[in-house]
Amino acid sequence: MAKEDRGFASMDAAKQREIASKGGKAAHQKGTAHEWTSEEAREAGRKGGMASHRRKQGDQGNEGSSDTQGAGGERTR
Repeated sequence: MAKEDRGFASMDAAKQREIASKGGKAAHQKGTAHEWTSEEAREAGRKGGMASHRRKQGDQGNEGSSDTQGAGGERTR
């Protein structure tokens, strides 16, 4: 068996969902599953949006940015 043919990531998406679903259900039955409060969900969404925005800004190559990098690697304005 080749190394790339093993493990969770090599399974098809439907099989992964089936296994993950069983794990989630078991955790809820056991009482160890995390349940988000509205405040936690709000904070997670805010962080995700900020990360996404930073990624998109990085893809644009700092066009129009007032920050530049100097010859020695230091940040200058």
